[in-house]
This record gives sequence, C-alpha cells and structure tokens, in this order.
Amino acid sequence: MRKIFFAALLLVTMIFAGCGGGSEQPKDAGTSDKKAEKITIGLDDEYAPMGFKNEQNEIIGFDVDLAKEAAKRLGSEVEFKAIDWNSKEAELKSGRIDIIWNGLDITPEREENMLFSKPYMDNRQIVFVKAGNDQGIKAEADLAGKKVGTQAGSTAESYIDKTPELKDSFAEFKTYGDYVAAFMDLENGRIDALVCDEITGRYALSKQEGKFTALDVAVGPMTQFGIAFRKDDTALRDKVQKVFDEMVKDGTAAKISEQWFKADLLKK
Repeated sequence: MRKIFFAALLLVTMIFAGCGGGSEQPKDAGTSDKKAEKITIGLDDEYAPMGFKNEQNEIIGFDVDLAKEAAKRLGSEVEFKAIDWNSKEAELKSGRIDIIWNGLDITPEREENMLFSKPYMDNRQIVFVKAGNDQGIKAEADLAGKKVGTQAGSTAESYIDKTPELKDSFAEFKTYGDYVAAFMDLENGRIDALVCDEITGRYALSKQEGKFTALDVAVGPMTQFGIAFRKDDTALRDKVQKVFDEMVKDGTAAKISEQWFKADLLKK
C-alpha cells in the first residue's frame, strides 16, 4: 500500500510540475526566447545618397547601409520609415521613430530637442545653379536679388532664417519638401540658386550630368552629421555609438563610404 501511495504521489507531482506549478527555474544565462528588439529609423526617403528609394521602391543609401550594419551588430531588427523632414523632432519625441540617421546636421537648436552621437562626417551648405549660369555668384552676399531655394527643415533654411540681412536681400526665398522638387525648380528656372548639402548636391549632379553646376560658395558655417535620438534615450545612443565606433575602427564604415563616394569621408 505504501508503494502504491508514493507512486501516486510522484505521478501527481509530475503532472503538477508539467502544468507550470511550483517555482519557475531561472533560465540559463545567455539564453532568451525574447524577440529581437526592433529599431525604427526615420529618414527623408528622397535624400540621395544618404537614404532614398531606388527603382524597385527599396530604401537604400549610405546612411541606410551604416544603420543596417549597426543594427546587425546589435542583434536588432531595423525598420526605415519615411517622415516629414520638417517635423522630425516631433516624430522622434512621439516615439513613432527611435533614431534619425539621414545626413542630419548637429546644430545648437537641434541639440535642445535631440540627443546626438559623436559627429561622423563633415558637411557644408553650398550653392547650385543651372549649368553655364553662375550669375556672378562668388560669395554668399552675391545671392542678393536672386530667387533662392532650399529644403524645408534643413540647416540651410535655419541659417537663412537666422540671418535676416541675407534673407531680406533675396528677390524670393522658397522652401521645398525635398531636394528632388528643388532641383526640378532650379532646372525649370523657377529659382536662380539652390542652397543644398554639398554631399547630397554633388551626388545629384553625378546623376544628372550637364544640368547643374556646384559653386564653391559656402552659405553659413561648416557643419557635421550626427545620429539623433530622443533626448532621454542615452541607453540606445550609447549602444549605437559603441558599435559604430567599432565599425570605424575595423574599417567596415570606410568600405561603405568607398562604395558610395569612392573615398573614405568618415571622421576618425
């Protein structure tokens, strides 16, 4: 009878444990059934060569390739989401996106609302005109009397808005949702000059040979690209910065730059 009792007790115990009863044993360190964290990156998807759609409607670009490699090293999924560039701070604050990685200049105004990585590339705003029509523009001041355009929410717009003596000298100042539309207006004569990121503008020139000319005329100071995060998200910023530093150190970032620019343009 005792043997039957203990056999029955053992059977009940096994059934109870199988149904999840009792204290749960801790999982082995390093194992987890948690799904990989997803990082959502916001970008202007017409901002070649940093991030844009190809003919197959896939988002590609220099910053896209850098972000994919960083996410891979973090063991995270990555999603790229097109945003209204003029509302980028709101997109980040709302949590709709986690990062802005898209040729974003670090400025004091943006640093008030966003947390930045270390700068990874130098940038400047320069003047683009129709080929063969420089209109005597040799310096920033020579934009006086011209119809000038740039992208809404860009560093160039911010600088021009903060420099009223320059802005007031223009015959007209127009802003665009993206540089694709801006270059179209430049080609069609709706504006005389376009102020644009040098890297982006020169890439556009390489795809439309003979249509435009890049003038060696800087508008505003030299700037630097950075990766932006929510103001309080130091944990994600630090993780991304760590793997990005590794990418620069082991030469992976340089290889990506060579593929897009035929040169290593990254800051060391």
